Amino acid sequence: MTLLAGMGLHAQNTNAFPVQARTDKGIIEGNYNTHTGIQTYFGVPFAQPPVGELRWKAPRPMEAWDGVKLTKKFGPRPMQTRVFGDMKSRSDGVSEDCLYLNIWTPAKRDTSGLPVLVYFYGGGNVAGDASEPRYDGESMAKKGMVVVTTNYRLNIFGFLAHPELSAESPYGGSGNYGSLDQQAALQWVRDNIAAFGGDPAKVTIAGESAGSIGVSTLMASPLSKGLIAGAIGESGASINPTMAPVPLSEGEEQGAGFLKQAGITSIAELRKLPTRDIYELYNESGRFGFPMTIDNYFLPASLPEIFESGGQAQVPLLVGWNSAEIPGMAFMQGMPYTPENFEKKVREVYPERHAAVLQAYAHNTPKEVEYAATALASDRFIAYSTWKWFDLHRKHSDQPVYRYLYSKIRPPLRDANLRPGLAGGTVEAGSEAPAMPEPIGAPHACEIEYCMGNLHLVDDYAWTAEDYKVSETMQALFANFIMNGDPNSPDLPSWPAAGADDPNPPVMVIDTQSKSVPAAHDDRYRIHDAVYNK
Repeated sequence: MTLLAGMGLHAQNTNAFPVQARTDKGIIEGNYNTHTGIQTYFGVPFAQPPVGELRWKAPRPMEAWDGVKLTKKFGPRPMQTRVFGDMKSRSDGVSEDCLYLNIWTPAKRDTSGLPVLVYFYGGGNVAGDASEPRYDGESMAKKGMVVVTTNYRLNIFGFLAHPELSAESPYGGSGNYGSLDQQAALQWVRDNIAAFGGDPAKVTIAGESAGSIGVSTLMASPLSKGLIAGAIGESGASINPTMAPVPLSEGEEQGAGFLKQAGITSIAELRKLPTRDIYELYNESGRFGFPMTIDNYFLPASLPEIFESGGQAQVPLLVGWNSAEIPGMAFMQGMPYTPENFEKKVREVYPERHAAVLQAYAHNTPKEVEYAATALASDRFIAYSTWKWFDLHRKHSDQPVYRYLYSKIRPPLRDANLRPGLAGGTVEAGSEAPAMPEPIGAPHACEIEYCMGNLHLVDDYAWTAEDYKVSETMQALFANFIMNGDPNSPDLPSWPAAGADDPNPPVMVIDTQSKSVPAAHDDRYRIHDAVYNK
């Protein structure tokens, strides 16, 4: 590896001194923390800024530079408005010039061959930031790996498809620019991570929510062949009904409709607009982003089609979701939790399959209805798609697949002016959002700071000794998987891999007392399999 002592500016961190690393495009300078032993390189450019004529194009490789590029602070986060209350950025503002990644490494001057974790943030492909404290890589780096977090373009800047964009692209498709940014970051890691002590043949990709959806598409993409050694998905896969890619023609139609509504006559005209105008036009449209497309380049087909043909990356997979991803009110739409109301809603939503759904979700008492509605809302939101990813890979791969259910209920918020949001996160207590009921399980996104070992960096909640115990267990399981492709070690609860045809495969329930149990409710997912794959 190439870690060189730097003689440049004094480090901002009072416990650090400058260090340099040579990438394929030039020398960068970060910090070596003498208290932690971790070196950090923040705001490392991995592609040319996607601005001007490079808007809505696949990312271009960085050009080489002379001298030393300082990489001691996080780069700007991608263009976005504040969508989710739990996102706390440490970035250098907001900009279209956002293609930067961050590195934490424990490598010494002669270290080589370390496993690598590349983590993708969540945020529905409309928001998110690789600098967020809950994704911080220091705690994982202390386990003996190189950690990378990376930005990727979002919303209209990252996923707009349009017939004119398809016509000008060398592959005849459009959209998926944020996904191509993720793939470009993986290429950068392949070409450069040895300079930070990492092994390019031992790269595990991971992410939560939209980041997990990104992991599922990277596994499916032919462009990722040879870049991935393992994958971790936390709550989400790009499979109907969760942010599944649409046919290119449908994506182009949505993009053309947006331009027409905005009074823009061409992509050339849109490209000439200032960032502010595009940002405001997108926000005024009321859209929640744009879908990924089957662009015949990044994605040649739907994920089920790719996985069923065995065309996905044949690597170990660790995947799971949370026990209460979204409250039951999301399904009941304000109706009280009574058996009669639940049955009425199920008949309305599942006119052809209501009998099977009602049998699969016990609902004899108001409390049972609360659990049933929460499970059904969660399954429809994100749990089913994640299960389907799990099921496809175990049946169409010879690689081990490990499944978890994260179940630790989070402690109360410290700030009385905040309350939980609908799908994780927080909202202001005086906002118009509906008040959340007392939690009956672990909500969406709550596991991130646990698995990354970052409770100490997230001060919203009154963490207890039990929370730190759960975090220690979950982080160790994830770290083992990243290091070895297997989460098991003698000091942890045994976690068997799932068999290809096991109707009740083992599930690691991660809680104050973590343990592996047979799956109890997979009949629910098989019902939804018929609903969503007609």
